[in-house]
Amino acid sequence: MNQSLSTRLGRLETHLKAENPVLLEVLPTYYKADKLLRRMGLIDKQTSLASRISWWPLIAVMGTFSSGKSTFINSFVGEKVQDTGNQAVDDKFTVICHRSGDQAGNRTLPGTALDADPRFPFFRISGEIEKVAKGEGKHIESYLQLRTTQTPAIENKIIIDSPGFDADDQRRSTLRITDHIIDLSDLVLVFFDARHPEPGAMQDTLEHLVSRIAKRTDASKFLYVLNQIDTAAAEDNPEDITGAWQRALAHAGLSAGQFFTIYDENAAVTIKDHAREKRFREKRDTDMARIRARIDEVELHRNYRIVSFLETMAKELEHDVLPRLETARDRWRRGVGLIDLAALVAVIAATGGLAYAFGWPLADILTLDWLAGHRIEAVAIGVAALVMAAAVHVWARAVVARRVARSLPEADGELELNLRAAFLKGTEIWRPILRARPVGWGRRAAARLHAIRDTVAGHIQNLNDRYADPSVKSRPPEPVAQGNEEPAKDV
Repeated sequence: MNQSLSTRLGRLETHLKAENPVLLEVLPTYYKADKLLRRMGLIDKQTSLASRISWWPLIAVMGTFSSGKSTFINSFVGEKVQDTGNQAVDDKFTVICHRSGDQAGNRTLPGTALDADPRFPFFRISGEIEKVAKGEGKHIESYLQLRTTQTPAIENKIIIDSPGFDADDQRRSTLRITDHIIDLSDLVLVFFDARHPEPGAMQDTLEHLVSRIAKRTDASKFLYVLNQIDTAAAEDNPEDITGAWQRALAHAGLSAGQFFTIYDENAAVTIKDHAREKRFREKRDTDMARIRARIDEVELHRNYRIVSFLETMAKELEHDVLPRLETARDRWRRGVGLIDLAALVAVIAATGGLAYAFGWPLADILTLDWLAGHRIEAVAIGVAALVMAAAVHVWARAVVARRVARSLPEADGELELNLRAAFLKGTEIWRPILRARPVGWGRRAAARLHAIRDTVAGHIQNLNDRYADPSVKSRPPEPVAQGNEEPAKDV
């Protein structure tokens, strides 16, 4: 572990010790997983799994332009931290967090504040942007900004407000940040505008968010919000708007989910029909209460997310990474073997040609009698054959390895493991080619992975003991009947 990584992890430990000691107990398990993955070459010495996950409760707010995302955030925070308007008022991802101190007022800091600080979920995101859009990594200010507030409502939470989706946002770098946010978040609110619920206006959001979300295993963390539903009060049948919206989501592949219809009372239109106004208000209050309840649970979900990330690592390693590395290594071994076989045939042919040139009977060459009379020639032929075979073998290892490596990703899955580096590590010249398993994997490694999974199960049980009571340990004992008293009968 290099000094930079050690410093970052030290800061994380200090933060968790003060903010959440429960998660501090999980860090050593992350370090054990790091050792296993480093031995296999899936991560380098400058990387830790602990740096690939957010240790802070994250709430992402995404959706269409002018769908009321910023108004919702301002209402939740309790003060105006985001600009609002009918047109696009912000084209950056905005990270909103609490700021302590005596100086009053909110602050807006540049994207560098996020890219260079390992405490935030966008640490070194410029490097990731550079990978998908060359030259864009240096323009981090165009993508990110940090805003701080002293309101208590956001303590120990981070809210990420995304720009709306339109044709301009189809840049690969923006989508890379979006995917990064979704992966790290504990709760994702996807906003739509009730004034424009038709599929055409929602198309980009449906394509970039909903269709992807529908295929995820953590789909329960997504809430779908049809905002500004008050504008539908003048319709003959406002329920038609909600139905059209849900049908559009279903057409995009979302067959299940949690759906809410809300509006901001301070920005609402006047609803003249009092009965309808009451019905709209009651539905809004109910849905807002449910959304706020989910937000309040974010810290709890964060704890389980961080622990289960290790279980995700174990499953991904066992069921996806190892089979792919074994397949790649098998391809490499077979490719090198074929070239070695061709080289052997070439050596035999060259030896036969040499014997013919010197007039040696091919049937007698390299027999004991021939060797006794041609020691120098035999040694020369043997050395030449060995040198040629070794040179061909070394060349074949490198050429076939590069060809196979091109089919493997440098950042795969939720953990962004480097399968290409792991495979190439196993093809280094001093590694035996006869070994079928990937480098760093064997019985001991399997035992270490099993121990990590057992430890993860223990962490989950500890969390359950804090937030649940599966063993009914806290229930007082049932009273014991005294003497011949009969239990009371129901009347």
